[in-house]
Amino acid sequence: MFRIIGEKINGTRKRVGAAIQERDAAFIASLAQRQVAAGAHWIDVNAGTHPDREVADLVWLVETVQAAVESPICLDSANPRALEATLALTQRTPMINSITGEAARLDGILGLVRDSGADVIVLGMGAGGMPATTEDRMTVLRELVAVTRGEGIGDDRLFLDPLIMTVATSTGAAMIALETIRQIRSEFPDAHISCGLSNVSFGLPARGLINRTFLALAVAAGLDTAILDPLDRELGAALVATELLLGQDRHCLRYTRAFRAGTLEPLPSPVEPGPGPAAVA
Repeated sequence: MFRIIGEKINGTRKRVGAAIQERDAAFIASLAQRQVAAGAHWIDVNAGTHPDREVADLVWLVETVQAAVESPICLDSANPRALEATLALTQRTPMINSITGEAARLDGILGLVRDSGADVIVLGMGAGGMPATTEDRMTVLRELVAVTRGEGIGDDRLFLDPLIMTVATSTGAAMIALETIRQIRSEFPDAHISCGLSNVSFGLPARGLINRTFLALAVAAGLDTAILDPLDRELGAALVATELLLGQDRHCLRYTRAFRAGTLEPLPSPVEPGPGPAAVA
């Protein structure tokens, strides 16, 4: 079954950033609850604040989200200090987002992953930045999997990220990502494959259409997890239909349950008020 990492609690979003600064726990709790109700398996928490504030802000976010929902948290930070502080607070096995082939980031976070038992997103990106080709990304991922195995971290705790780039700047970006997904699935069958879905449509109009279409193609290629907006009803409907058509929905149960719940159709557009009664001359 496909698993969702809810992306909405990110301090780079204007309203979320304000809630973090103002310590608006009710807003953050509601956002977490709505994502879980919509099907999120993890709640991503990203403070998106200055390093001087990130530890305190991420700790507050984790405490607030855990008080609101029982789903595990995806700790979204490259700051080992913030991760260490929040790992001590997590009540359920978390996910860490993320490690890369960059030595400083790997050295600072790998031990936390090993010792905490957390799952971890592994980006196919090395010290040289974003690899342009599938083979270059696979080279980085092979090296990182060798390192995680050497630390006793099982492949089933890894969420390998093929790197999704926008097609707005490279029309072949989606094809490269899909081929990377297929190769990851072939070489590392016990690992999970995750991505930041909406990256593919950045800078383009009608982004939801692109995201839905790419999601269907990526799931067919082997993607089993994504950081996405679980509140996007049309995206959720596309996922349910994709799993159905790929034979991943035993007895069509998820599809029929979603139909009965009324989540397969977009919400009706608000009805515009009609003109008032004609004036009597």
